[in-house]
Amino acid sequence: MKPSFLKRRSNRIFPGWAKEREDSGIEPVYERIYRVVRQIPRGKVATYGQIARIVDRCTARMAGYAMAALRGRTDVPWQRVINSRGEISTRSRGDGALRQRKLLEKEGIRFDRRNRVNLRKFGWVGLRRNQGIILPRQDEKIFSPPK
Repeated sequence: MKPSFLKRRSNRIFPGWAKEREDSGIEPVYERIYRVVRQIPRGKVATYGQIARIVDRCTARMAGYAMAALRGRTDVPWQRVINSRGEISTRSRGDGALRQRKLLEKEGIRFDRRNRVNLRKFGWVGLRRNQGIILPRQDEKIFSPPK
């Protein structure tokens, strides 16, 4: 449970966000993040910031939290989301980073000597019009929650 002052602050920054969270079993913004991540094709990666620019009411950190919230088998290709330096980000102990790297390598993504992915070569360009979704500009958001 969030302390009340954090709840008030979250609601001031993201109007209606706290209420949406309480009304559903999962964070609505997480569902929007997962919808975007499902669009990343095999053999490509996106950054947390890139996901945040596409999803309304989202930050790169929130995208990271959404990926960390996934448990067990999932249809969300979480391994395809990395940081803006082309590196795998992990804060947990264990083999998460190694598992992510192996999954990416299995898709044909290569890492350099510094354990980075070349984003120019393997970076996802975004959502395309032929998918029924408009490619966002820097200042444009899609997948906004219903009003």
